[in-house]
Amino acid sequence: MASSGDDLVKYITEKVVVYMEDPRAVHARRKAEKQPWAQKWFGMLPLAWSVWRSKWSRKERQ
Repeated sequence: MASSGDDLVKYITEKVVVYMEDPRAVHARRKAEKQPWAQKWFGMLPLAWSVWRSKWSRKERQ
């Protein structure tokens, strides 16, 4: 029976080997395909702001 630590090491090792075997052009293409940080988190920031603001306004009412 393999422990979860062994499975994790195996998974990470496989990912590293695949990364090392890929040519540099593939790495550059993957990096270019990534979303910008602001585009990824733009939907979360207004949500976080509204949650924070609602907690703040509840404290004022008490």
